[in-house]
Amino acid sequence: MTSNVRPETPGTTPLTVGFDLDMTLIDSRPGIKVCWEALAAETGADIDADLVVSRLGPPLEQELAHWFPADEIPALAERYREMYPAYAIGPSPAMPGAREAVAAVRAAGGRAIVVTAKHEPSAKLHLDHLGIEPDAVIGWLWAEAKGEALKEYGASVYVGDHLGDVRGARTAGALSLAVPTGPCSAEELRAEGADVVLADLTEFPQWLRSYCAERA
Repeated sequence: MTSNVRPETPGTTPLTVGFDLDMTLIDSRPGIKVCWEALAAETGADIDADLVVSRLGPPLEQELAHWFPADEIPALAERYREMYPAYAIGPSPAMPGAREAVAAVRAAGGRAIVVTAKHEPSAKLHLDHLGIEPDAVIGWLWAEAKGEALKEYGASVYVGDHLGDVRGARTAGALSLAVPTGPCSAEELRAEGADVVLADLTEFPQWLRSYCAERA
């Protein structure tokens, strides 16, 4: 996977589309559930892993705060990330249309980047495992903070499933394209300000063709 694509250079305007990862490009629920169950077994904590995977999107530390005291969170976040490759990569499939969506950006002469709140090495492991090859992967960013990376790479579109993704697109001045394949409904995404809501990524290539025609 190429991950050293340079940010946008002043004076150039290539098509750059950003994608969120969890519940946008990958269905990470099966793997994350297994990893949280392993963490619960190791720590003895009573964790509802089904509840955890019903609200994916925000950073790991926010979820840990529901189950552990604040002073334990840094060490537990580190431990979770150590466990993650062994438990979470294999069980997590691509979302329907994910590979085709990234390929559609390439076919249009553009570049696809992934901007995610996930631990960046884990994000790359997921994408490598599934054979999805974006031009760059930028991790550790959530909601409005995603907008900084989107601006840096000159993204004109950001695709995500969460209200935080809509806010990230808005921060970057990018078009917010949302898919209700995660914890947020189509109505919630529209209310947050999503410019376009598709049923899922299988509709993305056709939408992109129309977008590129208008852009031209």
